[in-house]
Amino acid sequence: MIRRALLACALCLIGLQAVAATRIKDIVAVQGVRANQLVGYGLVVGLNGTGDTLRNAPFTEQSLQSMLDRMGINVRNSKGRTRNVAAVIVTAELQAFTGRGARIDVTVSSLGDATSLQGGSLVLTPLTGADNQIYAVAQGPLAVTGFAQTGKAETVTQGVPTTGRIPNGGLVEREAPGKLADETVLVFELRNPDFNTAVNIADAVNRYTQQRYGIKVAKENDLRTVAMARPFFLSPARFIAEVGELVVQADAPARVVIDERTGTIVIGKDVQISTVAVAHGNLTVRVTEMPKVSQPLPFSRGETVVTPDTQIEVDQKGANLAIIRGTNLQTLVAGLNRIGLKPPGIIAILQAIKSAGALQADLVVQ
Repeated sequence: MIRRALLACALCLIGLQAVAATRIKDIVAVQGVRANQLVGYGLVVGLNGTGDTLRNAPFTEQSLQSMLDRMGINVRNSKGRTRNVAAVIVTAELQAFTGRGARIDVTVSSLGDATSLQGGSLVLTPLTGADNQIYAVAQGPLAVTGFAQTGKAETVTQGVPTTGRIPNGGLVEREAPGKLADETVLVFELRNPDFNTAVNIADAVNRYTQQRYGIKVAKENDLRTVAMARPFFLSPARFIAEVGELVVQADAPARVVIDERTGTIVIGKDVQISTVAVAHGNLTVRVTEMPKVSQPLPFSRGETVVTPDTQIEVDQKGANLAIIRGTNLQTLVAGLNRIGLKPPGIIAILQAIKSAGALQADLVVQ
């Protein structure tokens, strides 16, 4: 029986360690492997009278005239009054190593005074990167989730009808610069920088490569990056795939994050509080004004006056003194719950404890 109990405890500890361990691919990003943002200016046509007012949005009229000029139609001397066209900004993300001919999603947002883009179609729009090079073109009907209905006395709006998406509406015309095959040294960037995590990643990679290839390739640079010299006989993609499946123990600094607007409190598992005595009481002061009218007796020479009558009530609850000492997260939460406070009170106590120097963690106020 004792041997079975010990075996069960060992299996539980192994399970907890497995749960706490994290794959390297989930906590790092390869330096240089990133998305590129694209932007463009275009026109949405086919709107049911919900487009831009050309008089209020002159750029829409200029764009419409330029588009018709390219099609051989001269409308320079005429004043258009259409409400079926809207000027829009088109944005998209070009993922790393996306080849020519691939499809990407695009987002279309109104630029003028259009009330809705429902039912519209985007005219062919070039999308450029930060280097002013065209990397994709976008065109197609919009998918708008919001709507707006306007009457003479009431307006009903749900969602944002002036923004829509075109799934697979972008066609890639140029690949982003950079090739992964040219990299001989790969650098992993930690999404949550920490010295211990960087060292754990380097040690795990070196153990793997030492056992499999007989060499050590990883070295931690700082709390944010880990450099790895890939073996020359392995492709970068295969090496990243093998290393990404290794599991490590991710660490993080002790930190308390509070949001006073929503009353949200997030406490890290390594947060500790030195022994302190805390008293917190909610003081409520209620002032009530009840003026009274003083009426003189009949046939008297007095005047009718208003006399003030003020009532003040003071109520203070929960002013208990408690000792809090948190050696771990569970003890800390139990100590705060023992006082019986709501989130605003806990936020005030944590700020006061930090000012007293007893909170052994970073306090982040959002």
